[in-house]
Amino acid sequence: MSKLVFGMVDVFADAPLEGNPLAVVEGGEQLSDDVLRAIAREFNQAETTFIMESDRADRKLRSFTAAGFEVAGAGHNALGAWLWLARGDALGPLDSATIFHQEIGENILPVIVERRGERVHVRMQQAPLQLFPILSDTSGLAPALGLAADDFLSNPPPRAADTGASHLMVRVRDKAAVDRAETNVPALLNILKPAGAEGCYVYSFDEESGSQAYARFFSPAVGMSEDVATGTAAGPLAAYLFEQGLLRDTALLVEQGTRLGRRSLLSVDVGKQPELSGSGIVVMEGHILI
Repeated sequence: MSKLVFGMVDVFADAPLEGNPLAVVEGGEQLSDDVLRAIAREFNQAETTFIMESDRADRKLRSFTAAGFEVAGAGHNALGAWLWLARGDALGPLDSATIFHQEIGENILPVIVERRGERVHVRMQQAPLQLFPILSDTSGLAPALGLAADDFLSNPPPRAADTGASHLMVRVRDKAAVDRAETNVPALLNILKPAGAEGCYVYSFDEESGSQAYARFFSPAVGMSEDVATGTAAGPLAAYLFEQGLLRDTALLVEQGTRLGRRSLLSVDVGKQPELSGSGIVVMEGHILI
């Protein structure tokens, strides 16, 4: 029988039971992928991250959705893992910002962990922006997202963007339109695959501030109807807006999860490469007996 330590972290949260909950499990190297998927199904969270030893980095992270899909990219799945590790002494005293490296899929990415008062704050570098072709036929977006044709804006045009995972960026006119979105799963899947996207990030962008967005994320391709806070979508969104000359500087604050009652704030600075940052709260810990 295997006994594994597990926890639950509310990522991008300022208080317990807010933000995006993530299940984390220490170990699992000796378990088959089928067992890892079964554990993720048992937790039934958007994602479960297994924190493993690595000979290439400080830690190796593998993340699975409740439906059993393995996901890559440095988003809430990774940020929550480092918040979990920082709760004790596994990472040392963290008296100053400390750089670690994480193995995620084929990538080795830096992560900076620092203690700010009583809270731990994590900054993670994502991969450079990769843009896919502009969605040439946008007629299917309205029925796929339950919106009217005039809800959509074309600056910037909808297209898949990737800084670790590829998602379709779709801009609508305001927060009300974001909140009205209701997915038609078959119709959305028909759009996502040809666009080269895993999920769909529906967002409004505050041009007056030039630094704030409001978003929702849908990813039926991996069995996720809606995610509370999606770092692998916020990163490419910020990089795409910057590439299009729409950001006032290099920083973007994304509000997500409000429609689901779990308001989350994701900070991205595009700089040389997109860097996602945030904090969170450990709300549960225990053991899994396999």
